[in-house]
Amino acid sequence: MRKGFSVVILLVCTLSLSAGTTPSPPAPGTDPDGLVVHEWGTFTSVVADADGTAEEWVPQIGPSELPCFVDRAQFNIKGWLPATVRMETPVVYFYSGVNRTVDVGVRFRRGAITEWYPKADVSPRAIEPQTLKNRSLEGRITWAKVEVRPRAEDDDEQYPTAGSSNHYYAARKTDASPLSVGGQREKFLFYRGVGNFALPVSARIAAGGRVVVTPSPGLAVADVMLFENKGGAVRFVTARPGATALTLEAPSVAASRQAVHAALERVLVAHGLYPKEAAAMIETWQDSWFEDGLRLFYLVPRAAIDDVLPLEVSPAPASVARVFVGRIELISPAVADEVRVALAARDRAPIVRYGRFLRPIMQRLASISTTLPSAEWNAQMQFAYSTVSPSPGGCR
Repeated sequence: MRKGFSVVILLVCTLSLSAGTTPSPPAPGTDPDGLVVHEWGTFTSVVADADGTAEEWVPQIGPSELPCFVDRAQFNIKGWLPATVRMETPVVYFYSGVNRTVDVGVRFRRGAITEWYPKADVSPRAIEPQTLKNRSLEGRITWAKVEVRPRAEDDDEQYPTAGSSNHYYAARKTDASPLSVGGQREKFLFYRGVGNFALPVSARIAAGGRVVVTPSPGLAVADVMLFENKGGAVRFVTARPGATALTLEAPSVAASRQAVHAALERVLVAHGLYPKEAAAMIETWQDSWFEDGLRLFYLVPRAAIDDVLPLEVSPAPASVARVFVGRIELISPAVADEVRVALAARDRAPIVRYGRFLRPIMQRLASISTTLPSAEWNAQMQFAYSTVSPSPGGCR
């Protein structure tokens, strides 16, 4: 989301590692039986109503921001492919002191895999809106015979590029082992998808711009960071809500973006990522995580990750760390009002700006635009949805 409203980032986490304990990758050539697997990713959802429920939105609108060498599912989307959750850019790293070959599989309960690299066996390969309505849906991706090689300090491994800069490449800035699958080389296994599964945390905007965070039953929410960026002015506060709902006031102390980056890196490392992995994750998403907008970030509990995305590696690794950041885009009254004014003026720029989130914004406006004649509202909806259109990108 762009300039014109505040950003709230809420980071929900349980700091399980003590200060000063920074894990390090195994040194090449040591511990030959100790394969280490690390993964990070993001669950993105959107909330526009006061009840805090995740709503359907359209992640596929607009051109793809991924390099063209990334494989994509077939989308049968004459209009929309709505979903409540976008599983964004999980990457799986491997650390090994010896050459080895492993098989890797991920199941995606209540979701479908939409993009991946290197080559893999994926089902379903064709996705349409009705696919995501199937409550028994379980997407699958399998990489067979993944070759893992020890990393050398002078390694000049050539990985694919698309001839231009891309945030996808930031994930390579780690000490992970080089991989090869069917002749395709990469520093990690990448996949992405969309789904309709229950999230472990909900959030809503209350009176006065306060944010109410509620964990799912049985989940204790520990450390919380409330971050605000309004037109480049950055502020944040921290809190510990525990197992009950917490109401957070807007932060008032000025800070720098560098301070926020450092705080987030500490949290990611505390949950099991290596420092370079944490830095790579933040660099990958800094354009969208820290742009102007209203959003909530939280550390997804490991049990929730394993429930939604069961991961299988064979032979089994010595250790596995999976760190996912949940991201909730909160549609503020200011955003809804900006779109309402744009619709009345037939101004396309704000409509394009909020394209992925247009569906929940329009639903919110429909619930509050009770005095607008139905003919005019229908004309505004037609204008809005004709302004944006789903697109798989320019790689086909």
